[in-house]
Amino acid sequence: MKIFDVSFTGEFIVKASGDQPEKVNSLNLSNFDLLSGRFPVTYFYFYPKQPQLSFETIVKSLQSSLSQTLSYFYPFAGQIVPNETSQEEPMIICNNNGALFVEARAHVDLKSLDFYNLDAFLQSKLVQVNPDFSLQIQATEFECGGLALTFTFDHALGDASSFGKFLTLWSEISRNKPVSCVPDHRRNLLRARSPPRYDPHLDKTFIKCSEEDIKNIPMSKTLIKRLYHIGASSLDALQALATVNGESRTKIEAFSAYVWKKMVDSIESGHKTCKMGWLVDGRGRLETVTSSYIGNVLSIAVGEASIENLKKNHVSDIANIVHKSITEVTNDTHFTDLIDWIESHRPGLMLARVVLGQEGPALVLSSGRRFPVAELDFGFGAPFLGTVCSTVEKIGVGYLNQRPSACNDGSWSVSAIVWPELATALESDSVFQPMSAKHLQLQT
Repeated sequence: MKIFDVSFTGEFIVKASGDQPEKVNSLNLSNFDLLSGRFPVTYFYFYPKQPQLSFETIVKSLQSSLSQTLSYFYPFAGQIVPNETSQEEPMIICNNNGALFVEARAHVDLKSLDFYNLDAFLQSKLVQVNPDFSLQIQATEFECGGLALTFTFDHALGDASSFGKFLTLWSEISRNKPVSCVPDHRRNLLRARSPPRYDPHLDKTFIKCSEEDIKNIPMSKTLIKRLYHIGASSLDALQALATVNGESRTKIEAFSAYVWKKMVDSIESGHKTCKMGWLVDGRGRLETVTSSYIGNVLSIAVGEASIENLKKNHVSDIANIVHKSITEVTNDTHFTDLIDWIESHRPGLMLARVVLGQEGPALVLSSGRRFPVAELDFGFGAPFLGTVCSTVEKIGVGYLNQRPSACNDGSWSVSAIVWPELATALESDSVFQPMSAKHLQLQT
């Protein structure tokens, strides 16, 4: 596989189109936004060559439709700055500072890329992070005429559901389709009760921290970033394995149980237990927010098991622990309590203890089964790959992020931020297949 060079050929600032007299000048972050960690998140999409369209035509079209999209998502064209009343908490200034749009050319064909090694994509190749912009886009043309689009968001703007709605609306505007979602920017919907009250168990899961704490998370191991293909037949087999006595388990629960059992092989002796976490969306669970709410509404479910039990127990037993752990947080009471817990610890930022690396070996799984992949057509065809990762260098936990494959055959792409021993453990059989041009049907 070639190490590829990228030439940066242009930078443009794209502002929201039209007058916005009804738009607010600033947005205070909600309690859930304060729990986001401010980690940058990048979505990668790769498109085959379109013979009838030049790269210049595509870029101009994207910039025009982005400008229209930002008029709906006006906070995304703003800047994130310290709050005037509390320097510990950021706020969004809706000043139409704009989004940064970078043009680039990669001196390689798409089929020669090492899709498995996400580190190569992230290291100033397909993603650059400019702190002056909370939304950045890079369009990269390849020698074969194919195209990569990367979208990098500050997590204070929202969560995966928010970013998925933004990208979907942008693609709809690009194709002159009616918009399917009018975004709801009312971050004051997530108010705490007065006085705040919460289950004290939340103290064991979450902790108050500063931006400096987040930037300087102690790292016991170097993390590597990888991309895997999980075949539909493997997922069906895992689900069958996790289903015992008629007790059905979802593919995510079955996959989690398998991964958790594998994780044991990567953990140094001396640890008696290890944890797994699952990001859970509060939309549809928290009565106060709409499905079109833009911002963060994420909590985390955390399960713990002994190394000994994970080694000896059947996948179905571990899937029961997964199911129980997730079920405990998928309700209005948990999310309402968490809003109050954060309120009681303000001002400042908060984070799950596992993410700060305070809980020993841990792995967090994020499911993106509703995130647009094949649907993300900006007027020049569907992508052959859509995935997600982060430029973050210090994080106290491993991460797996699942997406449906662009070919819609039931397979998944899974991006991973993991320690090397865990990558080795995951790759020890045929379930986790290093992503390749062959999986993406790019081989000629």
